[in-house]
Amino acid sequence: MNTLYRHYERGAVTASLVIAIILGVLATGFAATTIWAYLSYTEQKTDVDGKIALAEAEAKKAQADVDEKKFAEREKEPNREFVGPEDYGRLTFNYPKTWSVYITKDATTGGSFEAYLNPITVPTVSQTQQFALHLSITDTSYDKVLTTYDGLIKKGDLKSTPTSVNGQNGTRLDGSFSKDIRGAAVFYKIRDKTLLFQTDADTFKPDFENIIKTIKFNT
Repeated sequence: MNTLYRHYERGAVTASLVIAIILGVLATGFAATTIWAYLSYTEQKTDVDGKIALAEAEAKKAQADVDEKKFAEREKEPNREFVGPEDYGRLTFNYPKTWSVYITKDATTGGSFEAYLNPITVPTVSQTQQFALHLSITDTSYDKVLTTYDGLIKKGDLKSTPTSVNGQNGTRLDGSFSKDIRGAAVFYKIRDKTLLFQTDADTFKPDFENIIKTIKFNT
């Protein structure tokens, strides 16, 4: 009887132990799974939060860039009027009020009239310096001035197209005028003289397009 009881007791202990071990393994597995799931959730949430924060930062920067550009454009208005010498056709055009003007040759004693315009300040004039706008009125004939660009046109550095403003026909050149100067230029006849408007960088082309639309002169 005692032997049978002890055998039963050992069997019960063994079964309880097995069950306890199984439950322990299951509990450990469940805990590990729970921890893994939590860590995975935290990692994914952090990644998503990071992407959201990055997207929000990029959106704010894009909006700030747009607002800054709009502000810069508003600051240019109202435009100022440029007026050239009466004896040289009284050239007029509108330009941004945030630009400065530097007249290097005023034609008070004849010769050429020449001026440079640039945002804020006009840098020192040189052949390699880029300007928002360079204009000149010379005694050289219209056809002769254009022939000086024939080589660049044939090479494909410049593209020549007809243009007009306020009923006056002219020529437009777009492309590279030199290794430092890339932009656009328009040429018109003013009486026996030649008018040149040129921008030296594609950055200034939007302003250049607006300016040349306002060109007026007496023929």
